[in-house]
Order: sequence, then structure tokens, then C-alpha cells
Amino acid sequence: MTSGLPTIILVHGLWMSGFQLGVLRRRLATHADAQVVTFDYPTVSGAMAAHARSLIEFAQRQRSEALHLVGHSLGGLVVLRALEVTNDLPPGRAVLLGTPLQGSRSARVVANRVPFGKILLGGAVNEECIDCPPRTWSGRRDVGVIAGSMRLGLGRLFAKLEGDHDGTILVDETRLPGAKDHIVLRTTHTGMLLSDEVARQSACFLAHGQFDR
Repeated sequence: MTSGLPTIILVHGLWMSGFQLGVLRRRLATHADAQVVTFDYPTVSGAMAAHARSLIEFAQRQRSEALHLVGHSLGGLVVLRALEVTNDLPPGRAVLLGTPLQGSRSARVVANRVPFGKILLGGAVNEECIDCPPRTWSGRRDVGVIAGSMRLGLGRLFAKLEGDHDGTILVDETRLPGAKDHIVLRTTHTGMLLSDEVARQSACFLAHGQFDR
């Protein structure tokens, strides 16, 4: 039996679990009038293909007529990879939060200069963020991207970040040709998980296919 409310699946980023998504989960449920569930995966172990397949299987178990996905950082890459390889999901949209869609300078510096850096980052980050080709989107599902511009975060400890960034990911690294909309908010990379404005804008895109300006 399917639910009358839309379902939103939240996907966390590197070195996190579903636990850190609690605030965003509650705020999204309120702003979007939806049931919100979290997808947990081992961010450091396992390949991206395995994470994407696990997300697809998790999504297929949901009982809802509308299914949206929201991924933070690495979680956004998991969402995008899953949507690239399947169309067998209920209709909906996706929002990517601070996702390094065009690679990550911070990740490259950690991988190449920090002892055991590649091991610390894990296989999925090495696959998707170090030497990745330019990424575009041409799938059937509308994708919106939220970037942050508050320059506070761990990335600054490792890499010289030039231009607008959220402390970890450059705004330019969040660009995705083919995405339906892109917006920059005054927040840090981790702060996105606590921001009511991020939750509100995400709900707006999921409902209407565009952010609220």
C-alpha cells in the first residue's frame, strides 16, 4: 500500500551517518509536508557502484507515489549515480547539497599530500572527486543544486580555496550542466545540515522544480 504523502530520502556525506541528518530531516518533513527517511551507507569502504545500487534497492522498498532524493556532499554523488543507472523509481526530483560535482580540490590535496589520504577518503571519493571527467546531467529527473558561500570549514586546512566556497567545496565545483536550477546560500558545508533556509529551499525545489528567489 502506498502512502499519500511524498517520501524524501536523505543521503549523508563523507565520514557521517544518518544520525547527523536529524535536524534536516525534521525541517524537511515540515517544509515539504512529507515523510522523510535516511539512507545510511559506509562512506569510506566500498565502491560508488555498490553505494548507488544499495540506494536504489532502499528506494524501491519505499511505498510512495512520489519519491524525492536529497544528498549532502558525497551523498549527492551517490544520488546522481543511482539516478544515472535506473529509471525504475516513482516520479520525483533531487536536490544536491554542497556536492563536488566537478571534483574537489580539497579531496585532491588530501589524497596526494596527506599520509594515507586516499585511505582516509575511501574508494568512492577517490573515484568521483580526484581525477573525474567533467560531469553533466541529462536524466529524466529534475535536479537542483545548493552551494554554500560561508568560507569556514576543514577544507581550508588542507587546500588553498580560491573564489567562493563553503569552507570545503568551491561553488564552481557544484556546477552541473543540465541541472534545472542552482542557488548559492550563505552557509558552510556542514552548516547546510542545520540550516532552515537550506531545508526550505530544498522543499521548494522538490515541489516546484525551482528555488525561491
